[in-house]
Amino acid sequence: MTVHHAALETRPSDGDALVAFFALLGFDEVEPPPTLRGGTRWVQRGQTQVHLLLTDEPVVPPSGHVAVVAPDYQAATAALRAAGHTVVDRAQHWGSPRAFATAPGGHRVEIMAFPPG
Repeated sequence: MTVHHAALETRPSDGDALVAFFALLGFDEVEPPPTLRGGTRWVQRGQTQVHLLLTDEPVVPPSGHVAVVAPDYQAATAALRAAGHTVVDRAQHWGSPRAFATAPGGHRVEIMAFPPG
């Protein structure tokens, strides 16, 4: 069993910036099903998706986060920094370089060179 998607609430006005943020991590925008268009935007890399739920009053957990494995960790974190995103390196608990970035709308996104195990 694998996780197919995570969903993040965001203001409609942050939608373009959040799609651009995930593009720096190798995600492409894909069309949601017709019944979900207008209220969501989806991004995908491989078989993994992030669904952006557009709402006027999003809930952004202070510590909760989405974690993604970057195909090229150094290039991904450099691209985020060059685009003006805050990226903070974190301890390498399992030997993998990892960092937290703050995405548009305030969500924390963990970027890893490789997953544990």
